[in-house]
Parts: sequence; structure tokens; C-alpha cells
Amino acid sequence: MSATTSPAPFTHTTVLLHETVEGVLHRPDGVYVDGTFGRGGHSRLLLSRLGPQGRLIAIDRDPEAIAAATSGETRVEDPRFCICHAPFAQMADELDRIGVHAIDGLMLDLGVSSPQIDNPERGFSFRFDGPLDMRMDTTRGESAADFLARADERQIAEVIRDYGEERFALPIAKALVARREGGSPVRTTAELSKVVAGAVKTREPGQDPATRTFQALRILVNAELEELEQGLSSALRLLRPGGRLAVISFHSLEDRIVKNFIAQHSKDVVDRRAMFAAPKPLALKALGRIKPSEAEVRANPRSRSAILRVAERTDAPLVEAPAAAPKSGKRKGGR
Repeated sequence: MSATTSPAPFTHTTVLLHETVEGVLHRPDGVYVDGTFGRGGHSRLLLSRLGPQGRLIAIDRDPEAIAAATSGETRVEDPRFCICHAPFAQMADELDRIGVHAIDGLMLDLGVSSPQIDNPERGFSFRFDGPLDMRMDTTRGESAADFLARADERQIAEVIRDYGEERFALPIAKALVARREGGSPVRTTAELSKVVAGAVKTREPGQDPATRTFQALRILVNAELEELEQGLSSALRLLRPGGRLAVISFHSLEDRIVKNFIAQHSKDVVDRRAMFAAPKPLALKALGRIKPSEAEVRANPRSRSAILRVAERTDAPLVEAPAAAPKSGKRKGGR
């Protein structure tokens, strides 16, 4: 599809809606957090299932999501609900600010939402031409265009390879730097798509050559993987015994982090250096992995790659892992 195709009207179909709410809700009068409000699909259903003493705190870093929750026809008018403008990695601070120190459940619907993808001004999609922004929080941070304007070839290649799992990362980086040095740095989604198409010689049937590059830059700009790791760690400290964690991921990098985190805290691993040591207390119990039904995928093709993982906090005390030794070298992108 051409990068200049006109966008369709903004719509939002919530992925794995009932499965997520049923997975996380176990105590109707509990305190719950929706760490990625978006347009509120999961939140609205959860509110409809909560008891009169229940409470839902939503979090989102996108100002448009905050506006959708608090104004106009989409606003949520429920005394049991409030929303905070922040990344979900900062949920502990946000909850502490409003006097909440423990929760009964957390929902995370990772990645980019349909309204973000379908708005050309946000720069998330190669289907429409628009500014190459990609920030989920448009009030702060560096845009994708700004990163490409300052980063060197090695930095760009590392980001596209590691966050996009793109085997043509180096040719793409060379082409982007060559264009910049020629006096025409990439500033729009259409320009980026054109450069990538010229550098990528083969691609899987049905996949646009720019798919992996757009994913990589979006993950970098929003520090999505770092936020996920921090958010999961916060959730473990905040969840009461019996509390549930429900996370929807859409690509292998996200899902690997969620899968490994749940496994780390739910599976007993024998330490060969201390064979007879007492087993460590397990803070989580894995409850399952769910994928969309065929009917949901037909109705909403964007749900095809979604994976929902659900885990439950046990009553075991939380044993913090020892701090890892600092890694050598700079972070990707030099940030």
C-alpha cells in the first residue's frame, strides 16, 4: 500500500478483551491498574465487572489517551476510576502519589494502539505520509527523525538489527546516512519507507520492506523494552498475594521478556553450586498463555500476533536478585 494512502477513520478494536479481564479479575472489590489505557477497552470492561468498592487506576503516557479518558463522549465517568499521565514503568511512583501501595491486578497491552497507527501525524505507520515522530508521549523525548539526524551508521544499524530483527540493518543504515550526508535527512514516513525499500532486496511475502525498521525505531524512541522490564519488576512488588498480572505482547522481543520474567519467578531452578540449598520462594504462579481465536483474527487482523500471558502472585516473600554487573559499552543509539 502506498505511503500516501488516505487514512481510514480512527477505530480501535481491543485485542483479547474478555480473556484479559477474566484473567486479571479475581476480587471484584479489589484495586486494579490498567498500565496501557489506550482508548480504554480493557478498562471499561473491567469497570463493568468491579464491585462498588473496587477501584481502577489507569496509566498512559500518550496525551491523546488521557484526553480520551477525561473529555468528550469517550470520557470515563465513574468514581471508581482515575487516570495518570505517565509511562507504566513509573506506576509505583504514580500509585504512591495517590496513596495506593498494593494492587490486586495489572493489565498491560503492549506496543502501539490502532489510533496511534492510523493517525499520520504520529508517524508510526509506513502506510501514510507524515512526520517521522513515533513518540508515544509527544510532550517529551527525541523523535525518530531526530535520532536518524544525529546517530552514526553503527548506532542506526544496531538499533534496526536488535530491535527490528532486520538482517538488512547495515545496508539500511548506510543508505540513511548517505542520504543525510547528501543534504536530505529523512524527516517523513514516506521518505524512510523509500530509503528502506531501496536497501532491502528481499522480504517475506506480504510484508512491507519497512516493517522491521519502523518497529525498531519505535521501540528505541519509546524505550519500550526497558519500560517493560521496569514495569514488570514494579508489578511484582505491588501485587498482593493472589493478585494477577495479565500482559499482551505483539512481537517476539516483548513476549520473550514477559515469558522469561514469569518463568524466573515461577520455576524452581536447581543451583548446581549449592545442590542441597533450600529452594528459593517462588513469587509467581504461571496461569497460562492465550492467543486470539480464529474468529477474532478474522474480525481484527492486527490481533494475529498477540499473545496473552497471565500469572498470579503467590504469598512467598519477594527475594530481590543481586544487582547485575554493569555492562560495558554504550546503550543502543548512544542515548
